[in-house]
Amino acid sequence: MRTSFPRSLGLVLVAALALPIAGCARNRAKGDLPYVARDVGTLYTAAKHRLEQHRYKEAAALFDEVERQHPYSVWARRAQLMGAFSHYLARSYTDAIQSAQRFISVHPGNKDAPYAYYLIALCYYEQISDVTRDQKISAQAQDALGELIRRYPNSRYAADARLKIDLVRDHLAGKEMEIGRFYERRGQWLAATLRFRKVVDDYQTTTHTPEALMRLTETYLALGVRGEAEKAAAVLGANYPGTDWYARAYKLVKEYPPTAIAPLAPGQLVVPVATKPAATPGSAAPAAPTAEPPAAPTAAPTPAPAPATPSSDAPKA
Repeated sequence: MRTSFPRSLGLVLVAALALPIAGCARNRAKGDLPYVARDVGTLYTAAKHRLEQHRYKEAAALFDEVERQHPYSVWARRAQLMGAFSHYLARSYTDAIQSAQRFISVHPGNKDAPYAYYLIALCYYEQISDVTRDQKISAQAQDALGELIRRYPNSRYAADARLKIDLVRDHLAGKEMEIGRFYERRGQWLAATLRFRKVVDDYQTTTHTPEALMRLTETYLALGVRGEAEKAAAVLGANYPGTDWYARAYKLVKEYPPTAIAPLAPGQLVVPVATKPAATPGSAAPAAPTAEPPAAPTAAPTPAPAPATPSSDAPKA
C-alpha cells in the first residue's frame, strides 16, 4: 500500500533544501571566489600577477585563497601578509587591518611581525580626516604607532612611526583648539579654558601650544582670573618670546581692565588651522613585503619587505 506525504510537508522540505542554495548565491554575489582546487604555486603566481597589474582586490582574494586551500604550506604565511598588503593598496583598510592582525595572532614571533604592526598603523593613519570631523581614527592611529614603537623600537619602521605619531598628536591638538575656539566665540569661557588647558598639558610639544597659551590668557581675563592669565602669558613669554602669540598676550594683560568680564573682539579668535597631518617625506606608501615564495617548500619564506613593486619572478609549482 503506497502512502503519500501531505502537500504541506512536501512544500516545507523543498523550502528547506532551497535555503542553502540561496545562501550560497548571496555569498557569491558579495565577491567570494568559488572553491576550485588548485596547487599552491598556481594560486600564488596568479595572485602575484594581479598585484603587478594593480588589480589589488583580485590579488587580495587570490592570496587569501592560498591560505584557505593550503593553510599548512610555508607559502600560506607569506600569502597572508601579501593579502593584507593588497587590501591596503585597494584602500580596503578594514580588511587589511584584519588580515594583518590575523598574521600577528598566528605568527607573533615572526620576523615580519613589525611590518604587520606598521601596516595596521598606516591603515589607521590614511583614514585621518580634517579637524572638523570626529577624531576616533586619529586616536587609533596614535595607539597603533605607539604599539609598534614600544614593541620594536629598533626596527626599520620605528623611525617613520615616530615622525607620524608627532603629526598625529599635532592633529589631535588641532582638534582641541578647534573646539576651544568654538566655545570662546560663544562666550563659553570655562569650556574653552578646559580645551586650551588640555593642549598645554597633553600636547605641549605640538605647534599649537603657543596659541593655546595665548587663548588661555584671553579666557582667564574674560573670567576675571587675572593671576592665571598672567601666569599663562609668562609661560608663553619664557618659551616662545619672539612669537606674535606672545605679543598679543602681553598686550592683553597690559590693556585689559583688571575687573572686566566681557567678550573679547571676535577678530582675535580666527586663525587658520591644518586640516590633516602632512605626509612624511619619503613614506607615502609602505614598501611591499617580498612577494617571492621560498625556493623550496621546507625553507622559511623571505621575511624582509621589498620595494613597492614586487619581483617579477614567478614561483615554481
